[in-house]
Amino acid sequence: MTKKNANMHTNKVAMVLLILGLSTIIFPLYLTIVIAFKQPSEMTNSISGILSLPQSWSLNNFREAMEVTDFWHSLGNSLLITLVAVGLSIIVHSLMGYALGRNKAKNKFYSFVYLFIVSGMFVPFAILMMPLAKQTAEMGLANWFGVIILYVVFYMPMNVLLYSGYLVNIPMALEEAAKVDGASTWRTYWKIIFPIMRPMHATVAVLTALAVWNDVMTPLVIMAGSGQNTLPLAQLNFQSQFGTNYNLAFASYLLALIPILIFYIICQKQILNGVVNGAVK
Repeated sequence: MTKKNANMHTNKVAMVLLILGLSTIIFPLYLTIVIAFKQPSEMTNSISGILSLPQSWSLNNFREAMEVTDFWHSLGNSLLITLVAVGLSIIVHSLMGYALGRNKAKNKFYSFVYLFIVSGMFVPFAILMMPLAKQTAEMGLANWFGVIILYVVFYMPMNVLLYSGYLVNIPMALEEAAKVDGASTWRTYWKIIFPIMRPMHATVAVLTALAVWNDVMTPLVIMAGSGQNTLPLAQLNFQSQFGTNYNLAFASYLLALIPILIFYIICQKQILNGVVNGAVK
């Protein structure tokens, strides 16, 4: 097989894999949109009935879904929790990642703390669920503020791992030059290191926001009975003991998808920009 034929074969395989990967995204999205616009009477048990286009494109399902979920109030709670959790995660986790990343190789204490924090990724939420529910209730944190604190703790292991790993791409020459100019470690971090880590800030923001926005269990366990619903919690109203109203549920899912999709598109630009390249002249 010549080199040209080998390249053509590789391109064909890559194209097939891309089409398969794309279908896993487009097909569920198509089903979600189609079912969200259909009326319950149009839903049948046959495959063709589910896949067919709605007879009329009406927004009635979306209006009813917004009423059932108290959409604007639930959206406000979700936005508040997500934005505050993401902001605190970027500040706290980047500081921890910087402190541990720069010292773990030369200090056993920092190395132990780093491994201890990262090991938190292997602790399942089911083990912590009941103790956290009891402890947050006793401390008066069975509300959105307690949920935010828990999110900052839950996503600390992964974010610290990402930040400390990203520091490898930032040369020590920048910090040494700042130190020669008389800058303190604190000033060096905020004026030099923190801006350079913008691509990682965007990555952490997207990953944390997606996890917080779609999470059901933490608000369900912590804020149960408080009357404060996030969007995922409010969407549980579509499920009953005897079934699920898929038309309203899917309409609500599409409404909840829009804010986080816009957030991802905005942050995607920062992820693609190589800010570190060319930092040292």
